[in-house]
Amino acid sequence: METADLSHHISRRFNEDLERVRSKVLGMGGFVEQQLRKAITALIEGDSSLGESVALDDHQVNNMEVMIDEECSKILATRAPAAGDLRVIVAIIKTITDLERIGDEGEKIGYIASRLATMERPADKYREIKHLGRVVSEMVHDALDAFARMDVESALRVARQDRLVDEEYEAIQRQSITFMMEDPRTIRRDHAKNISEYVIYMVHGKDIRHTSLDDVERELRAGAPGGTAPTSASA
Repeated sequence: METADLSHHISRRFNEDLERVRSKVLGMGGFVEQQLRKAITALIEGDSSLGESVALDDHQVNNMEVMIDEECSKILATRAPAAGDLRVIVAIIKTITDLERIGDEGEKIGYIASRLATMERPADKYREIKHLGRVVSEMVHDALDAFARMDVESALRVARQDRLVDEEYEAIQRQSITFMMEDPRTIRRDHAKNISEYVIYMVHGKDIRHTSLDDVERELRAGAPGGTAPTSASA
């Protein structure tokens, strides 16, 4: 085989490797996009089971990230890409990191949706959150489309939308704070329970969200010196 033919063969194989990885990134992105939409739907519609399913499926996103990252590392080690090809690999690694983080946020929304489903829904039925969720979901979709087509102009349009999302988020936050200050009774006691759960997690490293308080108290007493429940991180 002549040198030129060998070079062409190596280049073709390298391109195939890159295309395979890019395809997997788009598959991961599609799944994350679906998870985000489901989480928002679960929150808006008060669908506890849908929210839980989104949260429980987050491990699939993590697995995809690990698999793609390993493939990228293999390409870097065996192909020694340079210039534009190296930039593609770096961009892929950064992209899957952000997709994994979006997946984490979807998981959080799913958990929140499953818990809020048992409570009375607000009169506006989360209208502002619904609109913001739609905008963010469209941004994720458009960003993935720009990635698939390597479309710089589309990518810039998505980036410019970020300011709009920030403004809407801040407006909702201000509205919520004002609402709670005007009528403190609207701050449900469940929030205090949540904070208590976080404290127990910080001190003992135990997630008690799905455990009865009686069982938690018995376990803490059993594990404490002298059989008494610890009251601080130093206990």
